[in-house]
Amino acid sequence: MRYGYWMPVFGGWLRNVEDESMQPTWDYVKRLAMRSEEIGFDLSLIAELNLNDIKGERAPSLDAWSTAAALAAVTQKQELMVAVRPTFHNPALLAKQAANIDHISGGRLSLNVVSSWWRDEATKYGVGFEQHDDRYARTAEWLTVLNGVWQEDGFSFNGKYYRVDNNTLQPKPVSRPRPALYAGGESETAKDLISSTCDGYVMHGDEPATIGKRIRDMRERREKKGLPPMQYGVAAYSIIRSSDAEVKKELSRITNVQPGSAGYNNYQQWLAGTQLEQKVSLEDYSVSNRGLRSGLVGTAAQVEDRIAAFEEEGVDFFLLQCSPQLEEMERFADTIISADHLSGMAKNTADDQRI
Repeated sequence: MRYGYWMPVFGGWLRNVEDESMQPTWDYVKRLAMRSEEIGFDLSLIAELNLNDIKGERAPSLDAWSTAAALAAVTQKQELMVAVRPTFHNPALLAKQAANIDHISGGRLSLNVVSSWWRDEATKYGVGFEQHDDRYARTAEWLTVLNGVWQEDGFSFNGKYYRVDNNTLQPKPVSRPRPALYAGGESETAKDLISSTCDGYVMHGDEPATIGKRIRDMRERREKKGLPPMQYGVAAYSIIRSSDAEVKKELSRITNVQPGSAGYNNYQQWLAGTQLEQKVSLEDYSVSNRGLRSGLVGTAAQVEDRIAAFEEEGVDFFLLQCSPQLEEMERFADTIISADHLSGMAKNTADDQRI
């Protein structure tokens, strides 16, 4: 199992706690990235929103791409999965920027392709906002251009949304055959596109059985298209405590979002802009990406059992959120990642003894 986390570029994940002790500053994300490598986290997702949908539109948030470039220079091992929204980026220019960051990082860049959902953000930044299926049609062309200019010089494309003529992009990315592409989505349109074009499928939090069903569906789609296996990741909010009473206390602290609060304002707009398989409650929405549904909440032993259930269903990595991020990630590393490492060492020793 790989353990990744969301970089808190919004200053936190809770819509009811104003100050989570993780400011959206370069100093904080730099310290978090460097320390997270030391304690065993090998993947960070850097989200892209120009407005802050967690703390409210007037709250600060960090730009994803300049942050990723800076982090590439101060980290050594961690995969940097940067979110990118086709409606906000020309694909050939983004490909150039991404190739440069890939070189800075030594081949550790990957992309999480997101078809935008927030109409107000697009309007405020002067970007067109299209209907759901039109956004995915744009994304399909966007990916064609991205892959084309990464993989060959003299690439040309003339589509409904994009046109490039005899493009040259040098240097090409370090990653081979190209930086990995991840995406998430629950609509039929999204799953068809992702299964055809991406290397990994990232999912909102949910029960292991529900996640397993989605993985089996995507595996069948890939097999029918003659494509190799994908990587599967799940968002999860982590709470590890020594007793049930402590867990309940923390859950109560983070889920009492009130109508009218800054973090509540775009709840209905978010629901309207997505096509989800299941209804999302306000409690689900209290933390980002339905992370509580994954159930990495409880004592260390309970969380270990839950992780094992996800692994049994085919999950390859988690993308964790917690609050405050660094302190809770230290706790997770001490109790879960260290235990995984020791278990792996014991298994390797037993295998060696059988040889």
